[in-house]
Amino acid sequence: MSVWLNDIHGVGKTTTAAFVPQLFPDSHVFDAEKVDETPMDVHPGLPDMDNFQNWPPWRSLVVETAQRILDYTGGTFVIPMTVLAESYWREISHGLAAYGIPVRHFVLHADQGALRRKNPGRLRDGPLGFRFSYLTPCTEAFQGWLARGAHIIETSAVAPARAASEIVASVNAS
Repeated sequence: MSVWLNDIHGVGKTTTAAFVPQLFPDSHVFDAEKVDETPMDVHPGLPDMDNFQNWPPWRSLVVETAQRILDYTGGTFVIPMTVLAESYWREISHGLAAYGIPVRHFVLHADQGALRRKNPGRLRDGPLGFRFSYLTPCTEAFQGWLARGAHIIETSAVAPARAASEIVASVNAS
């Protein structure tokens, strides 16, 4: 199985994901963003894109990598990764399902005020600088397809450990 944690950068997906294996036996965190390093290392490079997710090979590599590692390790993958394009989400989730890997989709959502409090200065500068431009697309995705197709966990006032507990309780209840 895979447990996908989605929503805007800085909401706490990676921090929350780190708590899940402590609460859910036989689970592993899989950082799908690391898969972008393979297409980025192709020389001469792939066509310029503003986001590595726009490269079709990235999406299929996420599916193939998850499937191969899960075949080896078994258990559950916890995948903290923002995917805002519904078509990309369908491609990845349907690809996993084709391998018999069910996907539980969670959105860790925080309002913009909470994001700024959690990440003072980081949304405009530093490692999250480019991601600030994704606040509007993220809000649009949340108001559309993300809210329809995922279990929403409001994290504006919830610590990552508590969000992880909610995720595990939801998975165990199904």
